[in-house]
Amino acid sequence: MNLPPYDTFPKLSGDNILLREIHHADIKDIVEISRYDAIPAKSVAEAAAMQEKINQNYKDGNSIHWGIVDKATNSIVGTCGYYRGLDKGEAELGCILLPQFKGQGFMTAAIQLAVQFGLNDIGLKRIFAITTQQNDKAIRLLEILGFVKIADLEEDEIEFELDITAGGYSITNTP
Repeated sequence: MNLPPYDTFPKLSGDNILLREIHHADIKDIVEISRYDAIPAKSVAEAAAMQEKINQNYKDGNSIHWGIVDKATNSIVGTCGYYRGLDKGEAELGCILLPQFKGQGFMTAAIQLAVQFGLNDIGLKRIFAITTQQNDKAIRLLEILGFVKIADLEEDEIEFELDITAGGYSITNTP
């Protein structure tokens, strides 16, 4: 297992997106999607405080949280990362986009990059995601990307787990 923190914060690059560290200057642009323990930020100050907690979790080796950047505009369009359980070889993958960027392929690309990093760089053996039963678009995307429903949870939530063979993912490094 290769757990955070890393000597250099990992940047993951795809055709149209870049996953990179979230900087203080980004906070004002992501307030409406800033969350910590599922609690949304109500102000820039709250979003900044949440980001500090997220940064500390990274420093403690418990998570990694990227900003999703549109390469064409260099604008942050969402966030994506791994939370909880890294030390056990598993992690929850969580992602969220600003509403105006939904349906443009950003989330598909972000999840694919994050999954490859989780499998090949961290050495995760299990990747899971949780969403609500009403979030049809997230459910469909998870299924397209190789996640399968494994449980109905409390409060109308569903848990999905990555089926590496169904998602077409490959493990290039075996930590």
